[in-house]
Amino acid sequence: MMNQPRQHFFFLGVFIFLGLATMGFLLAQAIVQYKQMDRSVTVKGLSEKELMADVVIWPITYSFADNDLNALYATLESNNQLISEFLTSRNIPGEAISFTPPAITDKSALDYGGGDNSAFRFVGKQTVTVYSEQIETVRQAMTQLSELGKKGIVIRGDDYDSRTEYLFTQLNEVKPAMIEEATQNAREVAMKFAADSNSRLGKIKSAKQGQFSINDRDKNNPHIKNIRVVSTVEYYLSD
Repeated sequence: MMNQPRQHFFFLGVFIFLGLATMGFLLAQAIVQYKQMDRSVTVKGLSEKELMADVVIWPITYSFADNDLNALYATLESNNQLISEFLTSRNIPGEAISFTPPAITDKSALDYGGGDNSAFRFVGKQTVTVYSEQIETVRQAMTQLSELGKKGIVIRGDDYDSRTEYLFTQLNEVKPAMIEEATQNAREVAMKFAADSNSRLGKIKSAKQGQFSINDRDKNNPHIKNIRVVSTVEYYLSD
């Protein structure tokens, strides 16, 4: 009779041992699988393009001076007409041309600067702005700006506000293709890494799209834009 309880305890111990051993094995397998899944590689993919700007903003700023205010405004109207004719004769439409209000200073009313010694009492500055999508047409007109100088218009090019701007406004149109190219580039790098480490490339674990940057290609060609994006992608690796 005493042997029966011992047998029960023996078998119970065997079952417990087998259960613990099985659980340990399964746990070890799960840890191995988890570790395998945890292996990953992070790579970067680049997409870069050179594209023409699609909008140009060209400010033409000139100065004028006179001792008679009426004569000053007459000069202003004449100069604006000459500039408008210059631009339209070079295939720049009138709707692309705008005139800002002139900035006129009465030097005799200034509290500083020795206004009495100035050659002219009134001095002014006028800006005529061209806003156009016809990049090459506008650039061609820029090369002929000296024609206005020959007509007595003093063009100012030293002002910060007189800088020509070239804009690229079609980023949304090129984004999808560039993101695809950057992602493909990243995958090629990841596959090379996997092959070198005797691993297989798995699915994407995470991905991050970098910011798009738009810069002038160089200082002499600001109408050509360098567009760039870098994508960061993390892939799973397996043996």
